[in-house]
Amino acid sequence: MSSKWDAVTETEVVSAPDIQRRVSEMAKEMANDYRKVMTENESLMIVCILKGSYVFTADLARGLANEGITTNIDFMCVSSYGASTESSGEVRVLLDLRQGMRGKHVIIVEDICESARTLSFLQHTFSTRSPKSLKTVTLLDKPYKRKVPVTLDYVGFTIPDKFVVGYGLDFDERYRSLPNIISLKPEVYSKL
Repeated sequence: MSSKWDAVTETEVVSAPDIQRRVSEMAKEMANDYRKVMTENESLMIVCILKGSYVFTADLARGLANEGITTNIDFMCVSSYGASTESSGEVRVLLDLRQGMRGKHVIIVEDICESARTLSFLQHTFSTRSPKSLKTVTLLDKPYKRKVPVTLDYVGFTIPDKFVVGYGLDFDERYRSLPNIISLKPEVYSKL
């Protein structure tokens, strides 16, 4: 099936049906884990790391709701990429949370873990804010690209070393709305 995106697509890395299936599986796994530690009156605080994880966060939150887990969602925007395809190594907070996390069960929702600098920074920062528990979920993982150690409690897919976009991930603010995850042809992003 040909589409407008064929000109920029090197390969499909994860299909839309596979994403939906895996997000549903992760929501069930997470719900089972949180039912063991949460009281009926508690809710799970989801921290969506903008911008790339917004689609994943929405689908995951709906999946948790379908499993009977009450959530509240807050947003944090951090940057280590800019308009590049490689992390700069410097994590900058562009938007901090609006609600506190002291005494709450908190899960960080990230789109992709590569160097782990961002997640390591977030885990350290949030641990100083005294949550009851702190876990991390990432849709995509590239463990062979790690620069710092990090704990990932839930992982959607381990993917090859390709520059990927779609399902919230972008290149220069493009391709976020694709329902699947594709690798871009190098000539698309090598002009930087």
